[in-house]
This record gives sequence, structure tokens and C-alpha cells, in this order.
Amino acid sequence: MYLIGLTGGIASGKSTVARRLAELGAVHIDADRLARVAVEPGTAALEEITRSFGPTVIAPDGSLDRAALGAVVFADPASLALLNSIVHPAVRSLSNLMIREAAERDPHAVVVYDVPLLVEAAVDHPFDLIVVTQADEATRVQRMVDLRGMPEAEAKRRIRSQASDAERLAVSDVVIDTTGTLGQTLAQVDDLWHRVRAAAESTVSGAP
Repeated sequence: MYLIGLTGGIASGKSTVARRLAELGAVHIDADRLARVAVEPGTAALEEITRSFGPTVIAPDGSLDRAALGAVVFADPASLALLNSIVHPAVRSLSNLMIREAAERDPHAVVVYDVPLLVEAAVDHPFDLIVVTQADEATRVQRMVDLRGMPEAEAKRRIRSQASDAERLAVSDVVIDTTGTLGQTLAQVDDLWHRVRAAAESTVSGAP
């Protein structure tokens, strides 16, 4: 198995890269989806969130009221840190399980763990490669305004609340520049895929 960690800031094109890798044959594991699964009704993480933040963050149907919780944690760094200390270990357990299952199904598998907070959450899976999607702030702001209808000030706030470009680039092995056209981005991903497939085959066969 060959394990890729894929990360990038909001509106940096990470979803486009993940989707292309999956189309090419990679096993795609989405950390955002796992974060939702980790706090479903009946989970230990949701119970701990309820104890820590009170019943007001729980919807009438017993699910997590994300808007109510967000109003609490994004206004208070200590509360956000507490939430992360509950959710991140649960997500890590789920991702470990999915990565192990992918390797058992196919020793030649290329697994892409798509994790926006790879830097912020200090994700420590034994990655063979860390890929970072990169676009300048002006491009990312424009994407959020045009595609998501987000006010420019809010777009900038969200970008600046995440890890900096320098922090992501410091852990990267490969950078996919998404500032250009979609075709240019996909061409970079296709080239990466060919290199990764060769490396994966070499790893499994034991070739130098």
C-alpha cells in the first residue's frame, strides 16, 4: 500500500485533486466525512461533546447541532481546542481502520487520505507522500465569493483562521498549483498519479 496525505487550505482545489485521484484508481478517505461519522448519535464522542458543551448543542433529533456548536467554539479558542481534543482522536481511529482495510483488500492500493487539518491536527499517519494544493489568497477569496456566495470579508477570515501557506508547504513533498485552469491542475495530478503508481509497485515488490 502507498499512503498519500492530501491537504490544502479552503478553496485551494483539494477536492478537485482528490476527485481526480479517485477517478484514476486511488482509494479516497475523506476526513471531513469521518468527522461527521465520529459524532453521530450514540457515539462516545457525541456523549463527551454533550458533557463538555451542554445539551444546547444537541438538536431535537439527538444529532449534533453544528451551527450551535460552531457559535460556541469559533468564538473561543479554548473551546475549539477542547472540541478538537474530543473529535480528532475519534477521527484518527476511524481513519486507521479504513487505511488498514484498504491495505488488506489490495496490497498495491494507493490510498489518499484527504484531510484539511493535516497540519493543524498534527495528523501522524505514516504517509509515503504529502501533497499540498496551493493557490494564492486572492484566487481563493474569489472562488469563495463566486462559487459559494460568501462575503469577501468572511472568505478572508476563514482563510486566515487556518494554517498558513508556509506551514503547509513546510510539510509538503509535492505541491499542486491550482491557480491556473482546471486542465492545468488535472495534468499535474495525472503526472503525480503515474509517479505514485510506479512507487507503489516498487514498494510492494521490494524493488530498489
